[in-house]
Amino acid sequence: SQRATAGLLITEGTAPSPQGHGSLRMPAIYNDEHIAAWRRVTDAVHAAGGRIVAQLMHSGRVAHSSRLPGGELPVAPSAVKPAGQVVTLGEEEAHHMRVRRLDAGQRVGLLDGQGTRGEGVLIRIAKRNATVQVEHAAVIASMPAVHLMLPVADRDRMLWLAEKATELAATSWRPVLWKRSKSVNPRGEGPQFHQKVAARMSAALGQSGGAYLPVAYPDAAPDRAIAAAPDGIRLVCDGTGVPMAAALERAVHGADGVPAVTVAIGPEGGLEEGELAELEAAGFVRVRMGGTILRFETAAVTALGITRAVLDAATPKTE
Repeated sequence: SQRATAGLLITEGTAPSPQGHGSLRMPAIYNDEHIAAWRRVTDAVHAAGGRIVAQLMHSGRVAHSSRLPGGELPVAPSAVKPAGQVVTLGEEEAHHMRVRRLDAGQRVGLLDGQGTRGEGVLIRIAKRNATVQVEHAAVIASMPAVHLMLPVADRDRMLWLAEKATELAATSWRPVLWKRSKSVNPRGEGPQFHQKVAARMSAALGQSGGAYLPVAYPDAAPDRAIAAAPDGIRLVCDGTGVPMAAALERAVHGADGVPAVTVAIGPEGGLEEGELAELEAAGFVRVRMGGTILRFETAAVTALGITRAVLDAATPKTE
């Protein structure tokens, strides 16, 4: 009754029969107990001068037997299959849904990490999987490519950076074992650590509203990482370089279209002169971000932010 003075109140979807339920705690109005409970609500609204109507909703074919009395099969007005496809999600996604206390009939967001985002209705949730009826899905246009060459470094700080790199839409993630990386302990490397990186990236993608996961490459020696760098603008962060934003703007302005950008970040203590020379021989330009010494993860986040801002300004906008 708190909103009675707003005008006509419309209830949430209310099941008109036992077979109409589609989700946990869905309101209903098909027996004397329901009617008595609703009467308290309607009397309070009327006493405050308002009006209220019940929005009847039968879940139909998108209901699930786990939500119906006696485990009955769902009923619908026809045998026509609902639009869209049914997808089965894995154990990790099912666990996340249980933690959030989702149940059959509730709406969930969907993404595949390769550009597709959508929405659907949870049909069934079990210990090892969950089934979702897809209602709609769309492919999101990708942003200009930004590739990150980061140092193999402290594992906890690398995991933090994995989240931030995903939020900033890094196209790829390539850890490099620079000379000074070898003195770090504990280092973020190896198959189990890479699985943790993938999990952090997946969680960050869902929370940030992005559509593309960074392509995560295995650890590489400097020569292999440099050889694998894509064509385009190549930058290495170093305190002796030119201001990054200005250098990037000039390079983008002189390019044909919006080029890919690769940013190399050194380890704690910086890159050795021999490594810098190897990068410069491959076309990398030294750039700096301010006048202070940054931790590798701070430098990476700052570089990604600057690069995304410059590329966004250079990207033609569509209506």
